[in-house]
Amino acid sequence: MTQEPFRPRPSRPGRRRRAALAAGILAALACTPAPFGAVAFATVPAASASAPEGGGGNGGEYRDAAPLPVPEGAETGPSGPGPAASPGFGAYLDYGPRGIERMSGFARWLGGREPTVGHTYLPGDVWANIEGRPSFLADWARWRRAKPQRTLVLNVPMLDRNEAWLPDPLVARKLRKGARGDYDEHFRALARRLVSLGVPDTVLVLGWEMNGTTYAHRCGPDPEAWKHYWNRIAGAMRSVPGQKFRFDFTPARGKDAIGWTECYPGDDTVDIIGMDSYDQPKDMDFDRQISEPYGLQDHVDFAKDHGKPVSYPEWGLFRNGDNTEYMRRMIAWMAAHPPLYQTLSDYCPHGVWQCGSNRAAAEVYRAAFSAGARTPGEQESGESAPGEDENAGCLPVDLGGWFQSRFGGRLCVRFSWLRD
Repeated sequence: MTQEPFRPRPSRPGRRRRAALAAGILAALACTPAPFGAVAFATVPAASASAPEGGGGNGGEYRDAAPLPVPEGAETGPSGPGPAASPGFGAYLDYGPRGIERMSGFARWLGGREPTVGHTYLPGDVWANIEGRPSFLADWARWRRAKPQRTLVLNVPMLDRNEAWLPDPLVARKLRKGARGDYDEHFRALARRLVSLGVPDTVLVLGWEMNGTTYAHRCGPDPEAWKHYWNRIAGAMRSVPGQKFRFDFTPARGKDAIGWTECYPGDDTVDIIGMDSYDQPKDMDFDRQISEPYGLQDHVDFAKDHGKPVSYPEWGLFRNGDNTEYMRRMIAWMAAHPPLYQTLSDYCPHGVWQCGSNRAAAEVYRAAFSAGARTPGEQESGESAPGEDENAGCLPVDLGGWFQSRFGGRLCVRFSWLRD
C-alpha cells in the first residue's frame, strides 16, 4: 500500500492561534538584544517531544527515555561495552543454514552492509531439539565465530510442544513443574552445547511473546509459576562453566492476554528487555503503537526504570500492508531509542528483501540501512553521547500536529544561559 502525498488539513481556529503565537515568538526573539540573543532553533521528534496523555501501563504517565545504559559486562560489539558501539542489526532470513547463506544476498541488496546479528529459533516440538542439536547449531556457531563483532540471537522455547495449542490447565501444570526444577537438565544441556560450540555469549530470547496465546510457554495460565520457571532456567544455564549468556525478556507489543509487566521475572536474571512489534492491528497508526498500554513507550520507560538496554528481536510489516509510514516511523523510533540490537522478520507478510509485495516499504528500509547510511541509533562524532540529554535547555513549543507533521517534530527553542 503506497502512501498518498501529504495534504495539509483544513485550518482550524486553534491551529491559526498557535501559528500566530509562533510568529510572535519568533519575531520577539529575532529582535532580542545580544545578552538574550543566544538562541537556537531545532525540531524535537514528535515521539519524544512530549508525553502522550493516558492509555499507558505506567498509570498514563510517560517520560522521555534517553538511550539506555548497557549492563556492566555486556558486550555490544568490537568496541566493547558502552555507547561507542553501533546498535547491532540484522534480519531473520530462515531458521536453518539457508538463513546464513542468504545473508550475503541481503548484504548485497544493502550495497555491501553486512548484518552484525544472526537470528534463529530452536524448534520447540520435543525436548531434544530445545537442548540444541549440534547439527542445528553448528552452522550458526561457525558464522558467529568468524567475526568478533557478530552477535548470535537464539530464541529458546521454555516448553516442549510449544506450538501445539495446549489448554491453559495443562500449560499451568507444566509451568509449575518447570518452577520446581523438573526441566533444569534440558537447559543445562543447551548451555553446555553452546559453550562447547564456542558461542558462550549468545543472546537468549527465552519464552518470547509470553503475554500472548500463540505458544505453550505463555505466562497467562500461571504468572507466578512462569516467573519462577524463567529464573530456574537462567540459573541452570548460568551454572555451566564458561557461559556469558545474556537473557532477553521479549513480550509482544500491547497487552494481548496479560500485561507483560506481570510476567517480568526480575532484574537479577534479565539482561535485555526486548519487544516484538509488528504493524498491527489493522488501521492502528504508529502514534497509537507508541502510546497504547504496554506499547513502545511503556517498553522503553520500563527498561529505563530497570536499567536495561532494549531490543527489537522481531519487527516488520503486517496487517496494514506495504506501509511506508510504519517503516519510517519504526526506524525513527529505533534512532531515538537505540536498541542493543534489532532484527527485522524478513519473510512475507513482514519482510522487505524476501517479500515482493512490500516494495515501497522495502525502499524505505534499504535507504536507512544501506552501506554508507547511518544505522538508526548510530552515533556520529560531535553528537551527544547516549545518556546525555541533547535537548537540555531546549524548550519545546507546541504548535500543533500540522507543524509536527511538516517539520518532523515540535519547535524547540534553546536559550544558551540555561546551559550555563
